Amino acid sequence: MRVTTSSETDSGPWTDLAYRSAVADDVPALVELVNSCYRGDSSKEGWTTEADLLDGQRVDAEGMTELLGRTNTIVLVAEAEGRIVACCELQRGVNGAYFGMFSVRPGIQGGGLGKRVLAEAEDTAVREWGCGLMRMKVLKQRPELIAWYERRGYTNTGKTEPFPYGDTTFGLPKRADLAFVELTRELPAP
Repeated sequence: MRVTTSSETDSGPWTDLAYRSAVADDVPALVELVNSCYRGDSSKEGWTTEADLLDGQRVDAEGMTELLGRTNTIVLVAEAEGRIVACCELQRGVNGAYFGMFSVRPGIQGGGLGKRVLAEAEDTAVREWGCGLMRMKVLKQRPELIAWYERRGYTNTGKTEPFPYGDTTFGLPKRADLAFVELTRELPAP
């Protein structure tokens, strides 16, 4: 477990954040967190909601358990006061690390926590795997989210990928034009 304090990071209300890899006992809390960020009315408390684009769950217990069991995968957890407040998925690949399922509790979004967790995820990819590149897929219908990542140094590669219609693992689409764009960022050497 890695603990940071406000003196080590940007200003903000988040002191004594602890980062660690998720374990099986975290599955219920992680499923609740991720789904509360992406789907349903609770997700509308934050700005990262996909509720207008997708219905259904973002992840279920089986999917989260499977993710935790993958090799070359870390589900990074951020805790404050003993409670999981954010998480993300990191996968080691041939061409760098993949960043996904980024979730910050909706009621506390907009206070700088996401920026800190993203920085920790990047540091983890470099520290654990020596990755020099982080990549991700973002729904192209989320220009405000793409802009947030661009302000943090990510670049739209111009590559797109169709949404996996018919695979309910990712949710139930509310529109027929969903697609992902790829964003990447070169990471500093260790």
